Amino acid sequence: MNQLIFATNNPNKVSEVKAILEGKFMVISLKEAAIEIDIPEPYDTIEENAREKARVVYQLTNQNCFSEDTGLEAEALNGEPGVKSARYAGERRSFENNIDKLLRKLENKNSRKAQFRTVICLILNGKEKIFEGICKGIIIAERRGASGFGYDPVFIPDGSAKTFAEMTMEEKNIFSHRKKAIEKLITFLKKQS
Repeated sequence: MNQLIFATNNPNKVSEVKAILEGKFMVISLKEAAIEIDIPEPYDTIEENAREKARVVYQLTNQNCFSEDTGLEAEALNGEPGVKSARYAGERRSFENNIDKLLRKLENKNSRKAQFRTVICLILNGKEKIFEGICKGIIIAERRGASGFGYDPVFIPDGSAKTFAEMTMEEKNIFSHRKKAIEKLITFLKKQS
């Protein structure tokens, strides 16, 4: 089975990706690969940050790897928090503070439309490939649910009455932006083997 290093230190993302790729590819986290670095995300776009993370890991290991960057983009806020989703409320990363800021900024807005956008950068045998997944939905005014992470308690995907935080992993994967990007990654990898 092909091994891929997933260039992240986020255990929630690792669990989600392993659940999607189970039995197809062996995914190992940075921790499992004994790589102890916090890769900066210095760029203004989700794509460039995804590329940066994959390039850093590839340069360190010379092994096939992929990275992922995700942003929540609110229509009424011109795409905020976007590339700054994880640090929206400032450098003291807190899901709660990020949600509080988002809800405050949306208080007097007419549109609650938003989308999660995931970009995956794969480096396979030294060549880069980008995959994107989008999940459209709305931001609700109060938190609901205890599962998931990040903005999941306030995001309802189109076609559902539940927030991501009210869903099981299986339910979330029906709508998931990350799953959509990973399915494109899987399709590409299968053609390479």
